[in-house]
Amino acid sequence: MTHLPTPRGRLTPAKPLSELTWLRVGGPAEWVFQPADLDDLADFLRGLDAGVPVFPMGVGSNLIVRDGGLRGVVIRLGRGFNHVRVEGERVIAGAAALDAHVAKRAAEAGRDLTFLRTIPGAVGGAVRMNAGCYGTYVADRLIEATAVTRAGEVVRLTPADLAFRYRETDLPAGWVLTEAVFAAPAGDPEALRDRMADQLARRDATQPTKERTAGSTFRNPAGFSSTGRADDTHELKAWTLIEAAGMRGARLGGAMISEKHANFLVNAGGATAAELEALGERVRKRVFHASGIELEWEVMRVGQPAPDESRDDAEARPDRGRRD
Repeated sequence: MTHLPTPRGRLTPAKPLSELTWLRVGGPAEWVFQPADLDDLADFLRGLDAGVPVFPMGVGSNLIVRDGGLRGVVIRLGRGFNHVRVEGERVIAGAAALDAHVAKRAAEAGRDLTFLRTIPGAVGGAVRMNAGCYGTYVADRLIEATAVTRAGEVVRLTPADLAFRYRETDLPAGWVLTEAVFAAPAGDPEALRDRMADQLARRDATQPTKERTAGSTFRNPAGFSSTGRADDTHELKAWTLIEAAGMRGARLGGAMISEKHANFLVNAGGATAAELEALGERVRKRVFHASGIELEWEVMRVGQPAPDESRDDAEARPDRGRRD
């Protein structure tokens, strides 16, 4: 690899990414960089050869890293980027702050960001993916975000800059989100705590929260997440289509479609990234044949296949629907 800048933070070669993803799969990154602070991150990116790929990675909750690993530099924010402050009606959160922690801190201050409580992952990923549930999305609450461009420039981004859509934004590749500012409506702390407890109970009753998953695997063709309301419709929910196609509980090696919720891929023990991705593609194929609807991946898939991966495995990963 091209010579790398010397940062103040931690720069680790050949780090196994299976240690950093919720699914516990994935080959090594050439380098993992954990910046000491914003200036360290900006200086590093400014000095990094423009041809070196950069991949910002949060807590690995919505991610399949392929078995051959990732080329370039993985940026992983930690201390220095996990702050949460409440200033009036605004909640300022570092990109490494866990969504659940932000929701709880806001509630303690009488501010309502309860929709974040059951979203797996950290703030950076939530902003990038326009995460949401129970009828509220990041787009509904974000005031502005701070990011470092691939060239090392610190920029402020408005919702218009990000162009929020269902599970998508226009954040350029290689840009690293570092902070988000949310507008949080006032609420009674006790009532907010009770609402979050109810949300957690409903999630735990319907989702495989004790298993190794990456959250929802496919986007809902309906174009919105569950609202939690009595009038919520399930006809175009991904789990409904997967179940109707007979794929609930399907297995491939160590990979499995959850028996509890059909839109969750599970590492049931010893799964490879290739098995998880191939099973997901098998689900997409079966759903298309059964309903004519082509599911789109919500879980990000990045990196290279293992050098010895078979041709059949490679053909199980068509480019259609990829988001990496």
